[in-house]
Amino acid sequence: MQYYAAPMEGITGYVYRNAQQTCFPGADQYYTPFLTPNQNRALGKREKNDVLPENNPNISVIPQILTNRAEHFLSAAYALEDLGYTQVNLNLGCPSATVVTKCKGAGFLAQPQRLFAFLEEIFAKCPLEISLKTRLGMQQPDEVFALKEMFMHFPVKEWILHARVREDYYQNTPHIDVFEQVYRDCSIPLCYNGDIFRCEDAMHIAQRFPKLHGIMLGRGLLTNPALIQEIQSGRHLTYSAFRSFHDKICEGYIQIMSGERNVLFKMKELWFYWGQHPLFSEKAKQIKKIKKTNRVADYISAVDALLSKDI
Repeated sequence: MQYYAAPMEGITGYVYRNAQQTCFPGADQYYTPFLTPNQNRALGKREKNDVLPENNPNISVIPQILTNRAEHFLSAAYALEDLGYTQVNLNLGCPSATVVTKCKGAGFLAQPQRLFAFLEEIFAKCPLEISLKTRLGMQQPDEVFALKEMFMHFPVKEWILHARVREDYYQNTPHIDVFEQVYRDCSIPLCYNGDIFRCEDAMHIAQRFPKLHGIMLGRGLLTNPALIQEIQSGRHLTYSAFRSFHDKICEGYIQIMSGERNVLFKMKELWFYWGQHPLFSEKAKQIKKIKKTNRVADYISAVDALLSKDI
């Protein structure tokens, strides 16, 4: 079974990926936050920086593209080919209203004829292998069956299927029974995505779907950066391991960002997830102090206080 690190917009950039791979290796692939090519440029400066090979040493990275225009997708694919990439991922799963209203991400699923024409063009012209990341549909889980029939017309490298519809966002229980129906006779290599927060969650999916190509971890891996290691070897997160991970991320942001405010914003955003880990279940007051800091020095002191004792 392969394990993939899901893309999280604004969070899992190359600084985070490098820290994850160094401190908690185990992910077979890392998917980038989506790239948004347009008529003016294939890759923005920040996007290109995130996918530069020199910023992702010894990491298997799959760039993800968010667009509904074939020419924009292809321009990004050619730019990524020039950087040495051999595979790209198409985002058909983002549930954000600002994305969906533009008929992108999960919103593209609601226009099957337009989507089919888009796929015809990119699969005919793209120099890279293409994988798909989708929801089951926009509103109803059974929309996925028509999508499966559509996708099977194309040489899809892999289908990463989040077992929710767009209207679920990240709430409600994943539709595992519907995913199972797709799994039974799908000729496309299939990867499961949705609510893998514990070892037991991953083991349950792996046992129920033994022919899966992979399992993608998103919010669960953010909350517990050692989750893949726990699944593979039973090694749990400790204060000391977390501290090394935290410091690599913080130091990385300090190096590339101007102004303490930007660094603190990025680090505090991560504490939304880290604070949910059982390691910090009785540390609410200390985490609150971390979130109230306004200077990097004060932030580091607050983290020192939180992580002063190993387990």
